[in-house]
Order: sequence, then structure tokens, then C-alpha cells
Amino acid sequence: MSARTARTATAAFLAAYDALLDHWPAPVEPLTVRTAHGTTRINACGPADGRPLVLLHGGGETSAMWFANAGAWAEAGHRVLALDLIGDPGRSVHDGTPLGDVPGLLGWLDAVLDRLGVAEADFCAHSYGAWIALEYALHAPARVSRLALLDPTQCFTGLRPGYLLRALPLFLPRRTAARARAYLDWESGGGHGLDPAWRELYALGYADFPASPVVTGPRPTDARLRTLTTPLLALYAVDSRTHDSRRAAEATRRAVPHAGTAVLPGTSHHTLPTAAAPEVNHQVLTFLRRSHP
Repeated sequence: MSARTARTATAAFLAAYDALLDHWPAPVEPLTVRTAHGTTRINACGPADGRPLVLLHGGGETSAMWFANAGAWAEAGHRVLALDLIGDPGRSVHDGTPLGDVPGLLGWLDAVLDRLGVAEADFCAHSYGAWIALEYALHAPARVSRLALLDPTQCFTGLRPGYLLRALPLFLPRRTAARARAYLDWESGGGHGLDPAWRELYALGYADFPASPVVTGPRPTDARLRTLTTPLLALYAVDSRTHDSRRAAEATRRAVPHAGTAVLPGTSHHTLPTAAAPEVNHQVLTFLRRSHP
């Protein structure tokens, strides 16, 4: 791809990103903070003095994915801070030190919260972002008051072999938007419940955005999970193809006995935050209010 073509593709992605962000029901305040790894974009909404609620999106999803959720949480009084993961498609710019490994990834999140002046926050995260949030709660328990995870992957159970085989082409060369669309449509059972604008943003980001290597790691061991004292809610998508959701919910309760879990009908892995938005928003708010009236 020529430099000119790459610039055009990135411009199309950013235009789609901004258009989806314009559909958030709450006014968005774009924030940026600089760390050793680059510039991180945070889409903030809700009262400036509200309790911080940090949102971490799944791989390739961008923080714009929270369009069906952030407004309700902001209206309830939370200061919503939706991060674009650095190195992932979005408006964060990974032009500094490579993250390198899991400690580097968690150190980046430490630095972002420091720059924002957030000493302690509630967290809500989806998919790969849920794995980051869980690792962060184990890394810095004093900074995570409550942890809500939406169809978390690689947290309490492994991925289905069939899903891994289907997702493998996403990591092969010659990335195309068509490949990303086909993956999303397969995972959601024919595209049912996918927001068209978000589907296109995901596809453009996958194909054209200059992303960095994904930092990941193993599932937390049972011994590490037993040390988790942070209140935990895990919501699973009944038709998720990433794992058997009911078994994942059972594994969550075994690993973290104080966890609350639910399996939501009519949802797949990628549609859970939007297709079941009223229920997700209600359950997350109810969970947060248990300790923060």
C-alpha cells in the first residue's frame, strides 16, 4: 500500500470513528494524555465530579463501541472514561516505547490513570479488554473498586478450538475489510444484532489502521484468581462462539465465589453490549450501586 493510499484509508477509518462517536447520546469530551508509549485518547462523558468508570473495549473495537451504554452510565452520574487501547485501531497513537509485554501494558494503564488524576475507579470491559481489566485488578487492586466484565475471554475459561480456527485468518497477512466483515457475521450468526456503522468501523480498522502487535498472555491461574477481592460481575452472551457461556459462568463462580454472573439471551460475543443494552446497562448500574449509592 502506498503512503498516499494508506493516508486515505486511515482518513476513512477516522471519519467512520467520528461519525459513530457523534451518535453517543451524551456529549463527548475528547481527552488525550501522553505517556512513554504515545498518546492515548479518552472519550469522556458525564459529570466531571462523578465517580470514574473506566471502559476498555475489545480487540479492534475502539472506544466508540460504547455508544449504547455510555450515555446511560453518564446519566446515572458516572464520569465515563472510554479509552482507545494504545496500539489498537482508534485515535490513540502508539509512537513511543513498545508495550512489549503484559507488565508494559499494565504500566501504560497505570500511567494513563495517573495523567488523568484517577486514583481509584470502577471498570467495565468487553472481550480482550476484559482480560486487561482483570489483569489490572490483580496488578493494582487498590485502583479497581468494582469490575464488570462483558463476555470476558481468556479470563476464567479457554477459547473454543473451533473459534480459534475461525479467528486465525484475522492474524494472517493481506488483511481486508471483507475478511473482518465475514468474521463478525459468522460470530454473530449472520450479522444479527450488529450495528452496521460499528461493523464497518471495525472492518476499516482491521484492514487499514496501522496497529501494533497485540500484547496478551495466559489465563490467570486459579491461585491468582483466588487473591481477587474486587467485587466482580461477569455477563455472558448466550450465543457467543468464543466459549460455552454457561460453562464460562460456572467457571467464573468457581474461581471467584463472590462473583455475580448472568447469561443474557439474544446476544453473541460482539453484540452483547448493544443488542442487550438495556439489560447490560441496568445490571452494570445495579452492580455499581451496591457499594456506591
